[in-house]
Amino acid sequence: MTDDVSLTDLLQHYFGFEQFRPGQREVIENLHAGHSAAAVFPTGGGKSLCYQLPALVLPGVTLVVSPLIALMKDQIDALVARGIAAQRLDSTLSAEAYREVMQSVRNGELRLLYVAPERFNNERFRHAMMQIRVSLFAVDEAHCISEWGHNFRPDYLKLAEFAKLCRAERVLALTATATTRVLDDVCRVFDIAPECATRTGFYRPNLTLLTHPVEAAQRDAVLLGQMQQRPAGPTIVYVTLQRTAEAVADRLAAAGLPASPYHAGLSADRRAAVQDWFIQSDDGIVVATIAFGMGVDKANIRYIYHYNLPKSLENYAQEIGRAGRDGNPSICQMLVCLDDMNVLENFVYGDTPTLPAIQSLLAELFAFDDVFDVSYYELSAQHDIRILVVRTLLTYLELDGFLEGGTPFYAGYQFKPILSSKQILDQFEGDRQTFLANLFRQARKARTWLHIDVDQAALALGATRDRVVGALDYLGERQMLEVKAQGVRHRYRRLQTPHDPVRLAESLHQRMRDREAGEIARLHEVVNLAGNDGCQVSALSAHFDRALDAPCGHCSWCQNGQSPVLLPPRARQRMDEAIWHQLVSLTADHAAILSEPYAQVRFLCGVTSPKLTRAKLSSHPLFGALAHVPFQEVRSRADQIGENQ
Repeated sequence: MTDDVSLTDLLQHYFGFEQFRPGQREVIENLHAGHSAAAVFPTGGGKSLCYQLPALVLPGVTLVVSPLIALMKDQIDALVARGIAAQRLDSTLSAEAYREVMQSVRNGELRLLYVAPERFNNERFRHAMMQIRVSLFAVDEAHCISEWGHNFRPDYLKLAEFAKLCRAERVLALTATATTRVLDDVCRVFDIAPECATRTGFYRPNLTLLTHPVEAAQRDAVLLGQMQQRPAGPTIVYVTLQRTAEAVADRLAAAGLPASPYHAGLSADRRAAVQDWFIQSDDGIVVATIAFGMGVDKANIRYIYHYNLPKSLENYAQEIGRAGRDGNPSICQMLVCLDDMNVLENFVYGDTPTLPAIQSLLAELFAFDDVFDVSYYELSAQHDIRILVVRTLLTYLELDGFLEGGTPFYAGYQFKPILSSKQILDQFEGDRQTFLANLFRQARKARTWLHIDVDQAALALGATRDRVVGALDYLGERQMLEVKAQGVRHRYRRLQTPHDPVRLAESLHQRMRDREAGEIARLHEVVNLAGNDGCQVSALSAHFDRALDAPCGHCSWCQNGQSPVLLPPRARQRMDEAIWHQLVSLTADHAAILSEPYAQVRFLCGVTSPKLTRAKLSSHPLFGALAHVPFQEVRSRADQIGENQ
């Protein structure tokens, strides 16, 4: 793999390409030299080859971390078709399929193993991977590790730690949407030398970027008209809400177009069927929420429509990047209706917890012993903070030196014998046989399953928890037992207690407000691009630090005689004052949930929360009664009412 011939031979033999795309060779050579590397390529720029080709010659397994089941499935199907041994571990696998995959890993039969970042919360998986040689630890969507990125995910911060724990020999961080600040953050966390970070240009001349201002009532007709005027071709229509995906797909199908919806609310089988149909279709239309298309290997997508505004320029760049990967002309059209901002802003505001919620969370956390464990689900429900935000706040406490996270574990284990105890024990000798016999005695029998407290069993046997879990996992993989684990709990150790808890709560709250402001600003960047008085492609490229030297010639601004698209103003909506009077009596009945003005605003704007859901208030007629009004206007009115009371 050190010379041109061997690299090119691998590329041609396994992938059918005559030459590398820009940046690929540089990244692969850095990895081959034993260095960790980063790759920032546009969507469709060939990031996956940067770990798939090295995996063919590196001696251990290549562990690929991706948040998307669709990406895993599609890439694995393509790899297996090329004769490359690859598998995935995700939530859709049965217990038997999981055992088979892990057995293949242990036997050294796999070149690539794809997992989701949440898999590292599984102590059984972590324990197993510690025994495996990981030659390459590849992290897709690596921008998620950066607090400054557009899609910060706390789980990603744990990846760098695990890469060290499993003694990964090199790391590859990949993303299509990293600004310079985010790339610097990624390299710092994964200890990647600046000279090993490769960035290629964003610009793709075969993509025509169009913006079309519409009123909400006209949008369906405009979309249908555009589709009927243009030659048929594989198409993705991106929407914000699941119900919108269903409604738009139904309208297009009613007009005789081959359209299907795709969103997280569909069953896994239905989503897989839609994806498989789309991959094979020459004219299929998928109306989808944002998850669809990430990692889908379809080169001939001719059209990308944004029925609703994208959440950020990073999302927009990633979504339009799915078009025209075959190099042929493709159209990416955004239907710009500023009324969409209400829903998008509400998503952002819904993630910001109240100051009292943060204060109660901190009070609980710092009342624990020095070493403790928690359930994110329980914390979310108790303090009315969304689970992702709970994880983010705990991550901030780790980054600020208050807490240290440990290995997550399952609160409960249960198993059901496939073989009898005697048949199992007869396959072992000496200390191992004695250990297993004593372990079985620690289990308590229910109707079908035996339940075991792993920590208590470890204490009784004078063993470590890892040994008990490892034994159960071993017996499960060899189909002697059927093993289930449930109730993930997360370990923490308190490093210091805040001298001023009130000030800490205020600081965390401000941090969340800053993130809120940043996300709102990202929404406005999309609007600014749509109405930009200048080449829109160049402006988008400049956002990723690669402005064009001259106008592109194929965006709306260039095609309109270098004139900006005029956007209709956001519709002014009135608030029905009767709603506030109705809210008074509802608040009296649910004071613990709705007494705070900010909670009332979220309720009226249709922003759900754990407590609202648990109290079934999200199905109340008043829920979302002011969703058509900008959040900040509703908030200002609530403040006025509060001052006058």
